[in-house]
Amino acid sequence: MDRARLLALAERVLRLEADGVLALVARLDDRFLAAVDLLYRCRGRVIVTGMGKSSHIARKVAATMASTGTPAYFLHPAEGVHGDVGMVAPGDVVVVFSNSGETDELLAVLPAIKRLAVPVVLLTGNAGSSLARQADVVVDVAVREEACPMNLAPTSSTTAALAMGDALAMTLLDLRGLRPEDYAALHPAGTLGWRALVKVRDIMHSGEAVPVVAESATMKQALEEMTEKRRGMTTVVDGEGRLVGIITDGDLRRLQLAGGPLLDRRAGGGMSRNPKRIAADALAAAALAMMEAHQITSLIITDDAGRPAAFIHLHDILSSKIA
Repeated sequence: MDRARLLALAERVLRLEADGVLALVARLDDRFLAAVDLLYRCRGRVIVTGMGKSSHIARKVAATMASTGTPAYFLHPAEGVHGDVGMVAPGDVVVVFSNSGETDELLAVLPAIKRLAVPVVLLTGNAGSSLARQADVVVDVAVREEACPMNLAPTSSTTAALAMGDALAMTLLDLRGLRPEDYAALHPAGTLGWRALVKVRDIMHSGEAVPVVAESATMKQALEEMTEKRRGMTTVVDGEGRLVGIITDGDLRRLQLAGGPLLDRRAGGGMSRNPKRIAADALAAAALAMMEAHQITSLIITDDAGRPAAFIHLHDILSSKIA
């Protein structure tokens, strides 16, 4: 095996495909905006179609649109001429992927689509093709060269078409004002959904589960509270019950290494002041990010008076599918 030759070939593929995608930037013009406008104003569904390798790109773009707020379906053109074109209805918009613009199956199904007065957006590498002449909007996704060493297998062209399809989908996402929670609602069973839906209040510990000691308590009492509540930390409050600090296992180790009696010391003298807090309505993913940024394992949730009302621990997040 010629290692150097194979690595050079792989590098050529990546560079050609990257160049093909970057070349699309200069073609983001009024035609692209016209395509976006048609899709945004669509009151039906977006029907995405393509044949051969383009069918895989079309399926992926349809799936991306559907998961980001644009109802979209894939139509196989060969099945379309045998009845599946019935899924297309007035009010829909059809998006066609064809690098050559001369795909027989697409040319066969297009008349039935046109009879419904449905707008057609074509993404093609041949702006002068038969399909282009029948489309309402043509988006140029031509590439200079396929990454295939024989310049035959669809490689650069499919990558470019996929990238432009993603550009359309993400532009529509922005226009529709899709929020993280909206996106999560479309992915309820996956990690993405959990990360964007689960809030601190969903997995926090509150009430009697919150470890609390007074500033005047001894470190022995603080250690007893930590042991009873089994969370490796305790909050420290002032005479009004307001949060003033936190004592963690790490604080105890540092105090022990510093020397001197530990258990008779006061909690107020051994605590870390101004512990990190988070709101109950914050996303649990935000709590995780804060913990990672500050290298801590717990965050405190306080009430309107500043009293510790709840806490969330790193282990709660790690066991809740969002990390």
